[in-house]
Amino acid sequence: MPKTLPSGPALPPAVLRAEPTVWRNPHRRSSAAVLPDLALAEADMRAAAARWHRFAPLLARLFDGLDGGRIDSPLTALPPAVAESMLPGAPGAVWVKADHDLPVTGCIKGRGGVYEVLAYAERLAEAAGLLRAGTSYADFATQPFRDLFARHTVAVGSTGNLGFSVGVMARALGFAVEVHMSHDAKDWKKRRLRALGARVVEHPGDYGLAVATARDAFRDRADAHFVDDEDSTDLFLGYAAAALDLQRQLAAAGIAVDAGHPLVVYLPCGVGGAPGGVAFGLTLLFGDAVRPVFVEPVAAPCMLVQLAAGLDRPVSVYDVGLDNRTAADGLAVASASMLVARTVGPLIEAVVTVTDDALFRWLRALWDGAALRLEPSAAAGFAAVGPFVAAAGGADLGRATHVVWTTGGAHLPDAEFEAALARG
Repeated sequence: MPKTLPSGPALPPAVLRAEPTVWRNPHRRSSAAVLPDLALAEADMRAAAARWHRFAPLLARLFDGLDGGRIDSPLTALPPAVAESMLPGAPGAVWVKADHDLPVTGCIKGRGGVYEVLAYAERLAEAAGLLRAGTSYADFATQPFRDLFARHTVAVGSTGNLGFSVGVMARALGFAVEVHMSHDAKDWKKRRLRALGARVVEHPGDYGLAVATARDAFRDRADAHFVDDEDSTDLFLGYAAAALDLQRQLAAAGIAVDAGHPLVVYLPCGVGGAPGGVAFGLTLLFGDAVRPVFVEPVAAPCMLVQLAAGLDRPVSVYDVGLDNRTAADGLAVASASMLVARTVGPLIEAVVTVTDDALFRWLRALWDGAALRLEPSAAAGFAAVGPFVAAAGGADLGRATHVVWTTGGAHLPDAEFEAALARG
């Protein structure tokens, strides 16, 4: 019998057995009913986009190869044969929003992590009187700004990719950086951070413990800023602004998004900040025509468990007997962000859980069939397309556009990638 969570309905038996499943969100409501009551609105997303624009000259100065100082990734169609293997017997194309190859960071976390560091730097500079009329944001790389930032520390808890995204931006501006990492963080990600000059603090516990410890260590420190992956509005809005990038790319490709042409977006989910922000932004732009599908490992479906239990208090995968152990280190999270669950929970179409074996099979298939170099976490969305479409029974998806949002992989060391391919 399925276990019943406090204040919530029974979970599907497959979830409790750590078997793959498609959970159609029974709490989904129309965007018109949800959005007006939220604390965040379209104006906040557009303000985040404006901040990205202000900092474009700085990013172009600090990082080679940035087109106009913009951190964005291509939208590309999968080869038809690969798309067909995901949609057997169903029509439609599958597109890839290639954040596994995002400039500067090589992962989606750059959208949130880089953005939050920029927001903090802007606030410090303004308070110090360094932002005057006519100041170019490229000047953030000059010595007066760097002297200011050198007196401050940016800290974060991470399994790796968020830590790197925060670290690479903060170190480029001259901040001290401290990254608290969980037991499942990969050694190569720790080495990469230390090479940046970040202090890496290792914890024997999971991601949640690393975040909680870092949060406590930096609480009330005037000379430091803690990037809280579980409860940061800046992170959330940094991700949300990515919806505007996808909107432009869909329009350029001549892809309609409306009631007759739904947009199904598959988003790998750890604590929820990146997929939640993207889902929020896309819903602001496309309303109910967008169908956000979150994808989680069978051992760590923290968002599914939280949404099924309700939003009155946090719950964890440990509460239902799951162990949170997965090869998808970026998705190995026991408890979802309550900020995200409460903001976009009613907007999520479904949560699909996938096995580690499926991640590695698709990682291999995407390399062989489309030359996509992915981390296991980034393959999650591809593993979810077929099960979601099958569970939907083709209902109103005949003219849908399917977009898989990849999350990391370009910076994966060759030895790690070869080992992952071998498992596929």
